[in-house]
Amino acid sequence: MTTTQTSPSVLVVDDDRDTCRNLADILTDMGYRVDTAPDGPSALELVRQNPYDVALLDFKMPGMNGLELYREVKKLRAGTVAIIVSAYTNTATKEEALGAGAWQVLAKPVDLTKLLGLVDEALGQPLVMVVDDDTDLCATLWDLLRDKGYRVCLSNNAHAAADRVREQAYKVVLIDMRLPDGNGSDVFHAVRVANPQAHTVVITGHPRELGGLVDQVLKEGADAVCYKPFDVPALLSTLDRLAQPGRAARPEG
Repeated sequence: MTTTQTSPSVLVVDDDRDTCRNLADILTDMGYRVDTAPDGPSALELVRQNPYDVALLDFKMPGMNGLELYREVKKLRAGTVAIIVSAYTNTATKEEALGAGAWQVLAKPVDLTKLLGLVDEALGQPLVMVVDDDTDLCATLWDLLRDKGYRVCLSNNAHAAADRVREQAYKVVLIDMRLPDGNGSDVFHAVRVANPQAHTVVITGHPRELGGLVDQVLKEGADAVCYKPFDVPALLSTLDRLAQPGRAARPEG
């Protein structure tokens, strides 16, 4: 089963239904697939069922504000880029939102041209998935790679990763070779079936024990191997080469 190439997806969450309707009409006319929700619980139900590339989240909503909602969205779909929109922005709120991982905070009334430009910019960020059962490592890589301009999805086991690679077209998938419900070879083959254009990087902290498996996956077409603990500049250089081949390498330091 190959990944279906679909239009970029946007989730709009605002308790003002007119705002939802207007943004949905504009974004749909631009070719995006758009869903709307009037509150946090409704939005989370949609997120459980669908991957979204971008989420436009109103900050001030009854029951669950936009920042609280984003924290839950991130647990479910770490690759969703969040733009918080609020008439109540201040320095503290903005710092809290950015600290939680939201990408941008915009003040109401929204400058529509700026908002649409940010949506387009977010969609241009290469989509990467990290498959590793070490949740602390995943969190660290999420912070690192988001800071370098990647959208970063996370999966902690082979089964979840196999499901995710069928949902979206990833530029690069980083695959730990030791997983609780299988090994990285299973994920590698799932990627090759679902999205043959995706690049794959195998990662391991056990080169002696898993060296044979790593060699086999490399022979079958994996693009690179990175060993733990990571040489961060080398990892970033590898991702640049695979996800953004036309961009000059970043200076180190």
